[in-house]
Amino acid sequence: MSKTKSIIKLPVDIVLAPEWWHKNTGITFDRDFFFHPLKRVESEQKMEQELYDRWGKYGLGADRDTLRPEIGAVHLAAGFFLSEIMGCKVEYTENHPPQVHCHNREELKVDVEAAFKTRTYKDFEAMCEILKTKQGYLTGDVNWGGILNIAMDIRGQQIFLDMAMGDENVKTFLDDIHSIISKFTTSVEQKTKTTSVSVNRVARFYENPLLLHSQCSHTMISSEDYEQYLMKYDIEWAGKNRPFGIHYCGNDPHRYAESFAKLPSLDFLDVGWGGDLKILRKHLPNTFLNIRMDPVTLNNYSEKELESTILRLINDSADPSLTGVCCINMDDKVEDSKISMIFETVERYRAEHKLES
Repeated sequence: MSKTKSIIKLPVDIVLAPEWWHKNTGITFDRDFFFHPLKRVESEQKMEQELYDRWGKYGLGADRDTLRPEIGAVHLAAGFFLSEIMGCKVEYTENHPPQVHCHNREELKVDVEAAFKTRTYKDFEAMCEILKTKQGYLTGDVNWGGILNIAMDIRGQQIFLDMAMGDENVKTFLDDIHSIISKFTTSVEQKTKTTSVSVNRVARFYENPLLLHSQCSHTMISSEDYEQYLMKYDIEWAGKNRPFGIHYCGNDPHRYAESFAKLPSLDFLDVGWGGDLKILRKHLPNTFLNIRMDPVTLNNYSEKELESTILRLINDSADPSLTGVCCINMDDKVEDSKISMIFETVERYRAEHKLES
């Protein structure tokens, strides 16, 4: 199996929202959850145990008996850390992910060196040092977001006008965000050998660390703007970091199919709910297409409807060896049986098509 492909054919995984965890386990998502060494490992082990108790037969919760020194929340979708070290205020609550408050910065400017001297970054490094001293090693990673996502956190909606007006400072601004991201992900990979399990847990099924660039906000720009302002970063990462992937949780990733096909490589694409898999496969025949089920829509499906939808989407992807299934941010309204159906459907498909599990 290529080191740029998943070591499991047709992998499947889930991520539950903080609301679910708080209701079912009592875990709180205050600042200590992310930065206190003891709470870090205890919370992650508690999550593993809960997953095992409910869905252990599908392989979840394998690390329940280990106090793993996870440096970031690998069971949440929580991209806030880099925005905070670049100056945004972050609000921590009991039962929600950290909320980034837009800085609405007047200048198109970010201080690369200052980001790594902030209290937040120092607290992170101190936590890592304590965990490594106690455990002897480190695991996990920290959701690092994406360039335009962070630019919006810092500048607000004004960033789109800046781009439209051709402000000469935009490229320097984005370059500096890219520099901070690159420095951070390089540091994390040196610590734990991964960078993006916290972006999508399917990343853990890769032999080599998958670098997964979040482009949640790209649904708000044109493909022309992407190619003019942002594509160069993906080209650089795709050339230096294999496997390289793009996380696109919007409903229109197919709009970028031709642009993504211009990248030197795209090993992985997170396909947001509503994305046209047939169009994407046409332009990206060698890319792993990770199908993202919609957690809200899932709540309204019958189990039979859920099963038929998953099968249809796998077939639309056209190559099960280059396809995955996930559902991210399921809230406290989701039924256990729906989650079980996701795993059961994929397992039956693997068996019927003689795919390795």
